[in-house]
Amino acid sequence: MKINSDINILGGLPDFELVKAFFEQENSSKTKNIPTTIKTKKSVERFEKAINSTILNFVSEDQKEIVKNLIIEEGVSADSRLMLFWNASFNNELLEAINSNIFFPAYYSGRLILKQGEVAAFLKELKEDEVQINKWSDSTIETTASKYLTLLKKFNLLEGSSSKSIKPPFLNDKIFILFIYWLLSIEDKTNILSSKWIQYSFSEKNHFVERILQKSFSKFIEVNYTGDKLQVFPLIEYTNIYDVITQS
Repeated sequence: MKINSDINILGGLPDFELVKAFFEQENSSKTKNIPTTIKTKKSVERFEKAINSTILNFVSEDQKEIVKNLIIEEGVSADSRLMLFWNASFNNELLEAINSNIFFPAYYSGRLILKQGEVAAFLKELKEDEVQINKWSDSTIETTASKYLTLLKKFNLLEGSSSKSIKPPFLNDKIFILFIYWLLSIEDKTNILSSKWIQYSFSEKNHFVERILQKSFSKFIEVNYTGDKLQVFPLIEYTNIYDVITQS
């Protein structure tokens, strides 16, 4: 597992609009021209590195197009925060590991409260197997656990201050289709049912299948479903799907 400090850095990001600003500019030499309340250039560059590494990193142009069009058109909206969460989880292995072992088990079991202690406990277990964090102190683990919860709050998935509760997101048809396109852009498996990313749809697998089979989506995706195998094919170019879905 590749582990870095991006969770800690992004958890302390005071202005999520920087994500859009860096996306629009894509030139680190112009960082000084980006409007922000962050006082020092060094701090801006630190945030920029974490944003580009975890949030705005792409394995394909299709993946980039999905994220770019949503962010550029909507800024940091509720829908785009979900997209940023998905993309960050794909790029950051530690973030994805905590999501899969702590956040989603809590979410799918119907629990409301997510505690810093359970995140810290998971990190301590992980510490036994991962060389990159076996020298982390207890204070470093507690800080990372705290920043993880803060980051999820920035993604609009948690709410509250000292006690943070899960805030179930609503995936409207637009963001659901964009999620499908995003998933297809990053998933190597042809059978979507075996993809770990289905849990990121915030719906049980059977409900996910029911929704993706809706006839209203047939102009955006072609679906082959045999009961134990689900294949999905995009029908719209990735560069155009945002415009098509928002104009439908």
